[in-house]
Amino acid sequence: MEFEEMVRFAVENGASDIHLASNNLPSYRKNGKIMNYKGTEILDEDTVMKYIDEVLEPADYLKFCNTGDIDSAYQFGNLARFRVNAFKQRHGATLVMRVIKLNPPKLGDLNLPRSIAKILNLQEGLVLVTGPTGSGKSTTLAALINEINHREELHIITIEDPVEYMHSPAKCIINQREVGQDSETYSSALKSALREDPDIILMGEIRDLESMSIALRAAETGHLVFSTLHTESAAKTIDRLIDMFPVERQKQALNQLSTTLKAVISQRLLPRSDRPGRIGAFEIMFVNSAIANLIREDKIPQIEQMISLNQQTGMITRKLSIENLLKRGLISKETADKYSYDVADNAALTGGNNSPQPGVPGIPQQTPQQLTAPMPQYSNLPQNSTNAYLNRR
Repeated sequence: MEFEEMVRFAVENGASDIHLASNNLPSYRKNGKIMNYKGTEILDEDTVMKYIDEVLEPADYLKFCNTGDIDSAYQFGNLARFRVNAFKQRHGATLVMRVIKLNPPKLGDLNLPRSIAKILNLQEGLVLVTGPTGSGKSTTLAALINEINHREELHIITIEDPVEYMHSPAKCIINQREVGQDSETYSSALKSALREDPDIILMGEIRDLESMSIALRAAETGHLVFSTLHTESAAKTIDRLIDMFPVERQKQALNQLSTTLKAVISQRLLPRSDRPGRIGAFEIMFVNSAIANLIREDKIPQIEQMISLNQQTGMITRKLSIENLLKRGLISKETADKYSYDVADNAALTGGNNSPQPGVPGIPQQTPQQLTAPMPQYSNLPQNSTNAYLNRR
């Protein structure tokens, strides 16, 4: 099977990644599982290097040869874009390609909780989308940016490594910068962005203290900043951010976060039980005055309970999100046990309808009628009721 055939097969069959590794069979990942291409042979290093040469620009290929690894992007005709990583290993070289659809996704196509639309009302602050690799963080961010792009007249700057989804200007001016190509580092691009009259800054990932500090400064000075982290909950996200700072600066960082952090969306894709594929489980936290006080006072372990107490405002814990999926028959009990924070707590998932949730006194479990209600979609959101960006500048 030729390279183009493998790429086309993966995209057309819903694969998320392609793995072409020396001394291995060509493979792809679908629904979280690695599968081998049928009728193929083990790849030698010369073949993999030919593939790498095909997807990388000459300057990137030279850098790969000199350094042993590189991140880049590749577009395969009108079929798809790919986030590309090439690296050297003991048996030669490996090429990994993450499939990215050509057009940015729409919010209504992602089965996200409806309360996420509240983020579209924000005019400033920091919004983080978190989760493990492959959990759809970039897709969620792209959908939010796409929604804003079609609603308001704003200036959006994205800083990515590499640029993944390509956004065509609709109502917004959109400038997409690639680290390593258009700017040397995340930090230098962020510093520059503050002088480029942006309304919204999307940075692909918060990687270090310097980029975190600049992101906080941008959020404090009237910009809306989106980014990602590899954390699995709102509380662990805040812990990770604070741990970036030296001890003598952590108190100040807590104060900054309490005023600038506006929302955390933590997500993970779980295997479905009703049909092939995966479905998202979410934890959503909006920073209200109570949560801001917990952050300021460094009472981070209490945040999950506070999220539980504010479900009526659109917040949800991952435990309850998983419970919803289980009660609706979308995931198995085994999956619920595996992905809940505390497996022991999962006894509540099959308990009485009105028993309190473990660790959250007085909060009743949802009834089967509530839990089996269909997930709301975004397609019917009124154009002018979910976004307060007008007149912000």
